[in-house]
Amino acid sequence: MKVVAGMQQLFDIYFVSSNKHKFQEVKKILNSFGIQIGFFKSELEEIQSNSLKDIAIKKAQDAFSKCKKPLIIEDDGLFIDSLLGFPGPYSSYVFKTIGNGGILNLLKNNRRAKFVSIITFCDKHTLQSFDAKISGSISKSLKGKGWGYDPIFIPENYSQTFAQLSNKNQVSHRYKALKKFSKWYLRMQESNDQ
Repeated sequence: MKVVAGMQQLFDIYFVSSNKHKFQEVKKILNSFGIQIGFFKSELEEIQSNSLKDIAIKKAQDAFSKCKKPLIIEDDGLFIDSLLGFPGPYSSYVFKTIGNGGILNLLKNNRRAKFVSIITFCDKHTLQSFDAKISGSISKSLKGKGWGYDPIFIPENYSQTFAQLSNKNQVSHRYKALKKFSKWYLRMQESNDQ
């Protein structure tokens, strides 16, 4: 558990995760909204639940108990129609155990899916979640060099996977959830300054 930051650099908030790839994406997106974010690397408690929001809230509370600074966490899930929403809230575990190859082996014709992202903010007084989703489909093979499920998820109205898209950070479920969070956070900062 360590804070990764420049020499005594102050950040507006911290992103708490064990996933450096996710942090890099979140940092780029939030920078575009004028929010500076630091990385607090930590394994977080992940409860077993059918609700991404419940998982995200518990993670944020666990993160705050470790970081003690205003922070956000992100939890997301890949929901595949023909698998009745599986892997959904168990996406991280399923990726670690069977990976993209295992998902591809499970699918036949119906490849419709959606990606859902939940960003949860936590500080001493506030616990607030922001969710967003993007519909799409699962490719028939691995395409591109991205991380996580990016090489198999094709967003709606695109012919390439997230891993192949140069503009993923402007169209993803994570971008949409972070945009909602940013609007709320910047409004909250403005009202605190007055």
